[in-house]
Amino acid sequence: MSTRDVPERIGDLPPIGRPANSALLEAGITTLDQVAACRRRDLLAMHGVGPKAVRILAAALADRGQAFAD
Repeated sequence: MSTRDVPERIGDLPPIGRPANSALLEAGITTLDQVAACRRRDLLAMHGVGPKAVRILAAALADRGQAFAD
């Protein structure tokens, strides 16, 4: 799947970029609750998910009183 075919936003995830969205979709992750069940290093290990995307996801989790499973 080309990143052009990936939506800019998925579920309740904040906008993190199409490459990161593509990686999360491939892993079956479409919600912040699913992100919260992940470890930060596992997300960073996904091709397309970089430090900026993880920072954005961490901030969105913090806004909901959640954090990564680290």
